[in-house]
Parts: sequence; structure tokens; C-alpha cells
Amino acid sequence: MKILPLIVFAMLLLCAPAVANDNVLEGYIKNYNYDSRLEMKANSKQLIEWLEDGKAVLVDIRFKEEQEAWGPGFALKIPLNELPGRFDELPKDKIIVTACPHKDRAIIAMTYLRSKGIPARYLTDGLIGVAENLRGDDAYYFLKMLNEH
Repeated sequence: MKILPLIVFAMLLLCAPAVANDNVLEGYIKNYNYDSRLEMKANSKQLIEWLEDGKAVLVDIRFKEEQEAWGPGFALKIPLNELPGRFDELPKDKIIVTACPHKDRAIIAMTYLRSKGIPARYLTDGLIGVAENLRGDDAYYFLKMLNEH
């Protein structure tokens, strides 16, 4: 009979993190409004400003092969399927902006991070938008600004 309370206690301990995460995401969804809708997004121009000011980190959540083929060298490269195991690599003092070429996987990553209590954003115009906004002189001055930080 003494084993039953231990089993129940162990089950509660194992389930507590999942319940806490569900509660965070559930609370976010229940309180979702027009301000929340704006706050979960970032476009590449905002991202570039935040990066220049040292306020954000771009997280490239594409597959490793995609990251190796092309992408921004200044991004933190954590494929979506590795995000749960590499959660601790994310800086706690910066705006986390998730990105892929478009936005489908970035939204999944943003939702996962929000379920963990991190107010992440996703890049609305994707890595394609970053590439469009960092060409020629813009790329030169952006990288120069990053290297000064």
C-alpha cells in the first residue's frame, strides 16, 4: 500500500512540466487579442534594426541541409526538430525571432517557445525578406554595425 502514494507522487512530478506548459499556451490563447497578434510578428526591417541594436537574435529553424546550402551567417542555427533539446542555447535577454524561408515552420517554433514562456516572434517575410533587405550597401553597413557590437 505504501507504493501507491509513491507512484501517484511520481506521476504528478512527471506530468507537472507538461501541465505547466499547457497552462502557459492555454493562457496565451485565452488572452489572445489584436495586440497579441501584432506582438507575435516581426518583419525583416524590424529584425534588422533589433539586430543592429543588439536587442534580438534570429533563429534559423530550417533543416541542417538547408542551413548549409544558404542562409544568414549571423543567425543562430537550430533546426526545428532540435529546438526542444537545444532550448538552453537561446539567450534569455533578447527578442527571439524564428525564421524559415517563408513562415510555416517559424510559426511552429514561435508557438513552441511561447508554450515554454518565451515571448518569441516569427519573421513574417521569412529569410527571403531578410535577403531582400540586406543587399549591396545595406548588407555592408549591417555587417559593419554587427561587428561593432
